[in-house]
Amino acid sequence: MPKPRKVPMRMCVGCRTRADKRSLLRVVRTPAQEVILDPTGKKAGRGAYICPRVECLRKALKSRALERALGVSLTPEVVAGLEASLARDGDDEQSL
Repeated sequence: MPKPRKVPMRMCVGCRTRADKRSLLRVVRTPAQEVILDPTGKKAGRGAYICPRVECLRKALKSRALERALGVSLTPEVVAGLEASLARDGDDEQSL
């Protein structure tokens, strides 16, 4: 009987709940200091995980947890881009 595979767990920086790595979204600070959503979870750079809900992103931004986790200060343009990407991804998931 094969041994069951270990499921990687990560913590959401917004709501601080632990979940399966695949159910969370990765926000990455690239080596070029750019902050983007990483849908593949494989881009190079410093990463932090959030639940796929805008509320968790807003909570992480308000407490500055996302900035601390990535080690960079976020500009309003980056925040707007993350919220737009998250809202767009959320619409895709609801239509499935």
